[in-house]
Amino acid sequence: MFDDKISIIRNLTGVNSSKLNYYLEVQRSNEQIKIQMNRLEIIHQLIKDINIDMSLSDIVDRVYSKLPQALTCSFLGLALVKDNQLTMTAAIPGNGNIGQPVPESSVLWRAYSKCQKLLYNFNQSCEPACELLPEEEPVADWGLRSVAIVPLRVRHKVIGVLVVGDRGDVTYGDSELMFIEQLADQLAICIEDASLYKEVSKGKQEWEATFKAVPDPIFLIDKNFNVLRHNQHYVGEAPDLDIPVQEQKCYRILWHKDAPCENCPVEEVYQRGRGIYKQLQNDGRVFDSFYYPMVDQHGEIYAVILHLKDVTEKVKMEAQLVNSAKLVAIGEMAAGVAHELNSPMTVMIGTAQMMQRDLPKDDPRHEWLDDIISCGMRCKKIIQNLLSFSRQGQFSVAETNVNEQVEKVLSLIHYQINRNNIDIRKKLDPSLPHIMANGHQLQQVIINLLLNARDALEETPGQKNIVITTFTRKQQDKDWVVVEVKDNGQGIAPENLQKIFNPFYTSKEASKGTGLGLSVSLGIAQSHGGTIEVESELGVGSTFRLVLPQMENTGGET
Repeated sequence: MFDDKISIIRNLTGVNSSKLNYYLEVQRSNEQIKIQMNRLEIIHQLIKDINIDMSLSDIVDRVYSKLPQALTCSFLGLALVKDNQLTMTAAIPGNGNIGQPVPESSVLWRAYSKCQKLLYNFNQSCEPACELLPEEEPVADWGLRSVAIVPLRVRHKVIGVLVVGDRGDVTYGDSELMFIEQLADQLAICIEDASLYKEVSKGKQEWEATFKAVPDPIFLIDKNFNVLRHNQHYVGEAPDLDIPVQEQKCYRILWHKDAPCENCPVEEVYQRGRGIYKQLQNDGRVFDSFYYPMVDQHGEIYAVILHLKDVTEKVKMEAQLVNSAKLVAIGEMAAGVAHELNSPMTVMIGTAQMMQRDLPKDDPRHEWLDDIISCGMRCKKIIQNLLSFSRQGQFSVAETNVNEQVEKVLSLIHYQINRNNIDIRKKLDPSLPHIMANGHQLQQVIINLLLNARDALEETPGQKNIVITTFTRKQQDKDWVVVEVKDNGQGIAPENLQKIFNPFYTSKEASKGTGLGLSVSLGIAQSHGGTIEVESELGVGSTFRLVLPQMENTGGET
């Protein structure tokens, strides 16, 4: 009886009704919390899935594929600002507005310009679509009944708007709008990161392109002599940069050494804290080397830039100019001496001939005078060749007898070779055709080849031989004239054969050679359309061939 009364009182006072409403409210709250948690989880997953190197179309596609799990959606679009113009950048499904500017009368422009989130359910209100002409309002063409437009903001700056739409009526409310706003904030950050990444990537590519476009070798070297970066231009052969990091040392890659260079410029830069310049030689090449310090935000040097400029040809030309000046002086002195000798030599020969004419044929002194006249004529010929070789400034080509040039050279340097107990033999082809060439330059090449052969025989024991030969040959449908100088000297190591034509490369002592002889000789041969060939074997000897085209294969003047 008492329990019935309590039950009647509870029903009359609405206690049971209040409990039911409370539990229903709690249940609704829990469902909303679950929905929000699910939406936050989706946002988190989307942000994880979006990479900074993805395009905007890929980003929209990725978001659109996940969005239905948290929100009813049949359209997703991005309109971004570029050059103060709002442009439809990406949308799913795609439409004809992509890449087109948004009219300032559009609700998209209103949301952007006023930084205002807008929610429209067109079945309840004709505002604003009915007031806008369809061609001026992209939203009116998309067939959407519910639209949420939210600004994309990054660091208090609006970069565009996010558009989410559905063809159903009253799809979106405050709860959905809040979620879309959270999604827009995250997307704005992703879009800005992607934009910054592209700018940095573009800058990096431009910098690398500029770095690689510099024709001179550039290397970035750290304190431990490791090559950190390079522009793929090398000193000599390309280094092997696939070796372990601990072996990527500048002294090994650049200079082929097993230990740091003595008085290393890299160490000097770290010690002095400023750039330095040095001229270095490597494998017959000469480099202007510029070392610049790389400084971090704390003012500490963390690396050194090495810029190498190949100045071999420049130094070679400078050396040739100096050498030419010396030769001019020597030539002038030789010409003067030759003229001074020529006059008394003419008197001696003339007097001997007059004396011989006055003597009877059977007089024994007649033979003595023959020797005087013969030796005098030989001296006069040597003087004439010396005068001819000392002439400067005659560089035009003409029809040239190569055998005559060889004979002139031998008359000049025969003594230098014979005094070293070297047997020099000549095998000259009498039918050798003439070529178009500069005779003085050919003499210079032949002298260089003969003197190099003499030097190669200096330490050779036993019989020392030099054989100079001229002949013709046909190769690659062309006719060539060849001057061959062969010796039985020490020979050249195989690893040095590719270096002997490099300027300043020499195996001689500093007082005996500059390393320019073969380099200059090759240049002369090439200017005549020919080349110099070499064969050599250690302990056996070397053969050098000056190969020149016959007259029908030559060009103009050198």
